[in-house]
Amino acid sequence: MIPGPRNLITDVPGLMVGNAQDDTLKSGATVLTAARPFTASVQVMGGAPGTRETDLLAPDKSVAKIDAVVLSGGSAYGLDACSGVMDALRARGRGFRIADAVIPIVPGAIIFDLLNGGNKDWAENPYRALGRAAFEAASETFAVGTIGAGTGALTAMLKGGLGSASFVLDDGTTVGALVAANPMGSVTTPGDRHFWAAPFEVDGEFGGLGPDPAAGLGRDLESRKLMTMLAQAGDAAQDRANTTIAIVATDADLTKAQCLRVATAAHDGIGRSTVPAHSPGDGDLVFALSTGARPMDRPDRDLTRIGHAAALCLSRAIARAVHAATPAPGDLLPCWSQTAG
Repeated sequence: MIPGPRNLITDVPGLMVGNAQDDTLKSGATVLTAARPFTASVQVMGGAPGTRETDLLAPDKSVAKIDAVVLSGGSAYGLDACSGVMDALRARGRGFRIADAVIPIVPGAIIFDLLNGGNKDWAENPYRALGRAAFEAASETFAVGTIGAGTGALTAMLKGGLGSASFVLDDGTTVGALVAANPMGSVTTPGDRHFWAAPFEVDGEFGGLGPDPAAGLGRDLESRKLMTMLAQAGDAAQDRANTTIAIVATDADLTKAQCLRVATAAHDGIGRSTVPAHSPGDGDLVFALSTGARPMDRPDRDLTRIGHAAALCLSRAIARAVHAATPAPGDLLPCWSQTAG
């Protein structure tokens, strides 16, 4: 398997991604959509998720396809970004139809970025407008790093961000990942130079430094983020100011149950790139979606390959998010580019 031409989730034909952010707020939203509805499911493995419409994605629920997925900052406030996307879809006549009613189906998930140094003293929730702006900006090309839902993201030691990566499998199937990386854990090994995901890097996409040559890693859970949260809000906030939320996608024709299996496999990508992962204070969540464009010749074997590729793409996307983060006024943590020289 090799990366797609953009090394973005939009290498899956038909998908588009849009971003919107407010740099003063230090937060934003990211929307994934397509010209036609798509099949999706979700797997939550963190202990503190924030979600909207995810129950509909269970294989036994009646809604078969959805219109968009939203990743947003803002904690619970950020779930209103989904409302902005619904407004935009409804204006285009998109959604689930019941007689004259049109109901866009827009699941979403949020990260906690309310204590990242941005100005959160708003008079009106800004996330509805950010969600709509992100939807209107959707295209096949988009930036990664300090943008969209990743604008205010923080890892244990460095700024987080928005990341993406893709693979084209040997049979032509495309798999991609999109992530807002804001974990409790670290994405880099001690010293901030090497990435935990380094064994899965392709073509120097996040620095090309290779794996950390040290042994016995992972025993020290030092966290600049934790120290900052403790200083700002004490014990009440430090366990909940986290979360990695992601979308993995493929053009293989999958059912909702198969999407769930891919979402479950893709969580390995978080565990391989973030230490620790899936903690009680993280809301780690992966959406998995299928555009249905490519039939599978050997469903069981093909599904295994797709899940494996999704996990690899997600590890790479998380590292790319941190590698591409850029400094901004008022930052609480440094960027990888400022520490790894």
